[in-house]
Amino acid sequence: ATVNTVDFLYTCDTHLSDPGFASQVGSSNDGVGAGAAQKMGLSPEEIAKVKAEWEERQKKKAEKAKEKEKEKDKDNDKDKDGKDSEDKDKSSGKESGSSKKVPGSLSPPSTTPTPPTPTPTHQRYTLHRDIFALRLAEHRRRRQAAQAKQLAPRLPGAPMTPLPSNPPS
Repeated sequence: ATVNTVDFLYTCDTHLSDPGFASQVGSSNDGVGAGAAQKMGLSPEEIAKVKAEWEERQKKKAEKAKEKEKEKDKDNDKDKDGKDSEDKDKSSGKESGSSKKVPGSLSPPSTTPTPPTPTPTHQRYTLHRDIFALRLAEHRRRRQAAQAKQLAPRLPGAPMTPLPSNPPS
């Protein structure tokens, strides 16, 4: 259920440095760092097998993405070819003076490629089991409260008239 789930929790540096709250991903005590495979009882062959499967899946994904881009490019080229031929027919009827610059017009922006801005990388932490359980319990409580509010109007109300009093016989 949590294979592709990434949950973000914004915390201060004090909490992140608290060893009872979270541990940094890749540190020796979280089971992800070096030597963790031996602690978990995994052999190097099993690790190599999983890596090979993962790399194969990534290659397949990349190939599919390339194929989709090629198809999109082909479709776009077909559309552009049809539009270009119409534009050429229209422009051939115009005077050649239309290509002169109009005074006061702006020149088109330069097409120099700008280098992509590097995305900031953040340190990754793993919440400890107890803290994570508290967080899940809070989320569950909120979800149940929302469901109760949604269900409440559909439930029958309490009777407004008093019950008849029958003397015991």
